[in-house]
Amino acid sequence: MTLMTLSNVKKFALGLFACSLIFVGILLWQGCKSFGAAPDLARMTRLAVQSKYSEGSFRNTEELYNDWSGMLVNSFSAGDQREPVAKIMTNRGPSFTEEPESGLRLTWLGHSTVLIEIDGQIILTDPVWSERSSPFTWLGPQRWYAPPMALKDLPKLDAVLISHDHYDHLDYETIITLSKRGTDFIVPLGVGAHLRYWGVDKKQIREFDWWQSTNIGDLEIVCTPARHASGRHLLDRDRTLWAGYVLIGPKNRVYFSGDTGLFPAMKEIGRKYGPFDATMIEVGAYDESWPDWHIGPEQAVLAHHWLGGRVLLPIHWGLFDLALHNWTEPIERTLVAAQKSKARVITPRPGQAIEPATQEGEKWWPEIPWETAEQHPVLSTKIEN
Repeated sequence: MTLMTLSNVKKFALGLFACSLIFVGILLWQGCKSFGAAPDLARMTRLAVQSKYSEGSFRNTEELYNDWSGMLVNSFSAGDQREPVAKIMTNRGPSFTEEPESGLRLTWLGHSTVLIEIDGQIILTDPVWSERSSPFTWLGPQRWYAPPMALKDLPKLDAVLISHDHYDHLDYETIITLSKRGTDFIVPLGVGAHLRYWGVDKKQIREFDWWQSTNIGDLEIVCTPARHASGRHLLDRDRTLWAGYVLIGPKNRVYFSGDTGLFPAMKEIGRKYGPFDATMIEVGAYDESWPDWHIGPEQAVLAHHWLGGRVLLPIHWGLFDLALHNWTEPIERTLVAAQKSKARVITPRPGQAIEPATQEGEKWWPEIPWETAEQHPVLSTKIEN
């Protein structure tokens, strides 16, 4: 190799390195605002009374299990229909001209976003209106259909509930838009730091540990434990808390799981606050090699029974490709498990408003192949039924 060739190789290597630095810089510049901000460690140490917090991180009561080799092996047998082929038709949501006769109406807007009308109050959960579940506009899981309702068409919200700070639950652009409307946010410990960094007035933020509660009018909202994790970039794993919520009105009460694996405290939530007129529990984005991160269809139905639920609304499916299974598998398996245990499940089309007391929904998804619970079991660890 000549000296000239060595010189060219060095120039090429330096150029490649410079381009890499520029690329990383662009990524950081585009995503830094969406990344959010770290919570104050001293403040979290003082406020985390019920949850487990030490050395700057929150912990699950039952830790999460990961089979790293299993993840690699399973990646080679991913479903070939993880996204819809045909266009998904959506509904436009309720008109809001009349309150629900039963006092409870649920409008599933896709994934974990649910508009809850309960005893005169209107609550929105984990709102995501962006095109991607990502800090970037050009990279990351892309939604399969436009939001059934435009943000401008939402009614006046009494509160927005945030379960944790992952991108498919805490969406920067959506939060900014809602905050400008004067919306109040109810969030787990630490998540308030993101909102304050984004310019949300601290008066609009209510931040809670597990088992703490607040009131909006005569509606009580309880922040309940979950089994999951948090983080918006590589260096902030579990700095903020994750949670579910119980909503208790004069006439109706509902449970919203957020993201969670199965865990024993779900029985305690049911004993303390149940029975529930409706439970909203995640059923999608799971794998047997990480069974504690997401509960899976069969365990969602089991949790519904533990909680004392009358009607189950499956959430956390039907909008993003976040796992290896085919996209309709979560709802198909949920219905099978529900039939076996005599649980009532409602299946609204995205944007379809349903009163759980009197309405059922419809089968709006196509028939495509999916794996059964026996073929692909999802069983959370450290659980005794």
